[in-house]
Formats: sequence, structure tokens, C-alpha cells
Amino acid sequence: MTQATAEQEAVTIRRGLPWWRLLARDPLALAAAVWLTFLALCVLIGPELLGKEATTMNLRARNFPPGSFEKGWTMILGADPLGRSVLARLVVASRNTISVALTSVLVAMVVGGFLGLIAGYIGRGVGNLIMRLSDIIQSFPSLLLAVVVLYMLEPRVGNLIIVLAITRIPSYLRVTRAEVLEIRERVFVDAARALGGSRTHILLRHVVPVVAPTLITILTVDFAIVMLAESGLSFLGIGIQPPDITWGLMVAQGRNYLSQAWWLAFFPGLAIMFATLSANLLSNWLRIVTDPEQRWRLEISRKADD
Repeated sequence: MTQATAEQEAVTIRRGLPWWRLLARDPLALAAAVWLTFLALCVLIGPELLGKEATTMNLRARNFPPGSFEKGWTMILGADPLGRSVLARLVVASRNTISVALTSVLVAMVVGGFLGLIAGYIGRGVGNLIMRLSDIIQSFPSLLLAVVVLYMLEPRVGNLIIVLAITRIPSYLRVTRAEVLEIRERVFVDAARALGGSRTHILLRHVVPVVAPTLITILTVDFAIVMLAESGLSFLGIGIQPPDITWGLMVAQGRNYLSQAWWLAFFPGLAIMFATLSANLLSNWLRIVTDPEQRWRLEISRKADD
């Protein structure tokens, strides 16, 4: 490396690398981001492209094995007992699985973050009340709570999102409250308060931007947790009901054919595994990027070691 190149690299590091360059320097996180982007495209346009193939029955292709284009490219992952394309059903099911998980964690983050801001910045009495409500929610096992509530209510998409969001609210609430208790004692918050800033202005302008990166990191982890919970509920038959499909429901429907058509349960399970693994890898990258003490690991170019 020449001296000019080294100086340019040092200047770039001091100024801060853009997020896409930091992502490119972590191969695992980059692969996870690419896979999640592909899943996002499946969610957005997949059902419109392959919705017909996911529901069209072809009894001549019953339990057609994967790995062959004999019945068309949509049958590359095989067919189910009714001759429907497993690939098309995976793509269509991705919308329900990912939208339920993403909506649940977003609702949990917004509600939990809002309650955490109140509990951490406003009076002790209100904060203690909010924390006791959080303790009540956490006293029940999350999956058991979801099973009981969905058993009593109709297993609809809205009910499923609400139940899954409620089980994750305490995580955001406690983290936000802990962050706010520390941030409100910093000098820049005292300065804003001395200049006459209102509570709402201080929270939105000075506190929320500091807490947001932590909440986004937790969201990526919770996305994987909630996706597994939704798949488990669908596997038990109390999640999204047919004719709608999810990856968990596809695993449940394929478990009776493991000895003769293993691909019916294998590929949906593989999709769940890759999605959750990608979310965990991306959350680890976000944790490093948002931590000033760890960010340098990605900012130092490999070329600097040459």
C-alpha cells in the first residue's frame, strides 16, 4: 500500500464509512442481507407471480420429487399430495410468515419503546406502574400465553399479531427504560432542559435518536424469535388457518409424508432456518456498527494489513 493510499484510507475512516461499505466488509452479514432482500421481493411480488401455481392441482404430479424440470421449472422443489408446486407455495407462504413476524415486532417496538420512554423519563409512580405491568406479562411463558389466547379467540391474523406483539413488548420496554435513565443525566439533555425544552421536545429530539439504534438491533433478533413462534403456532394448528399458508403450516402438513415425500416438510423448515439465521447474523452486524467501541473492526480495511 502506498503512502497516498494509506492517507486516503485514514481520512475515510475518520469521516466514517457508509453503511453499505461496512456491510460489504462482513461477508456473513452481506449474505444475510442479500437473502433477506430476496425474501422481501418474494413477499412483495411473489404471490402475484406464483399465486396460481400454488393453488392449481395436478394429480398426475402427486408427490413429484424435487430436482427435475420434467413438470416445469416451478416443480424444481417437488410437488405436494395434490400436485401443487412446493416452490410456489413457499413463495406465497413467505408473505404471511414474514408479514406477521415483521408487523408483530414493529408493534412491540413502538408500544414498548413508548412505554419505556415514559417509564424512564417521567415520574417514578408512572414508571413503577408500567414496570409492574411488564412483570405481569413476563410472568407467563410467551408461547403458552399465545396458545391460551388463540385457543380462546379465533385464530385470525390480527389476533395472532396482537398476541405475538404483547409477548415481546417487555423486552423493548425494559431496554428503553434503562437507556433513558442513563441518557437523561447526560450534559446535552441538561443543556436542552436549561434552554427551556419541553419533555416532548427533549424525548423526540435528543433521547429517541440515541435509543433507536439499540431498539432496531433488538428488532432484528426478535424478528427471528417471533417467526419461530408463529411457525410453532401454525404447526400446532392455532396459527393462520387454511386456505392461507405459512411455512409452519407447510411443515405441519408435510409431517405425515416424511417417509414418502420428505421434501414437503424439509424445504419449509429450511426456509425458516435460513430466515432466522440471516436475521441473527444481521443483528450481530448492527450491534457492531452501532457500537463506537466495536465499529472500528469493520472500518479498518483489510488492505491496511498488506
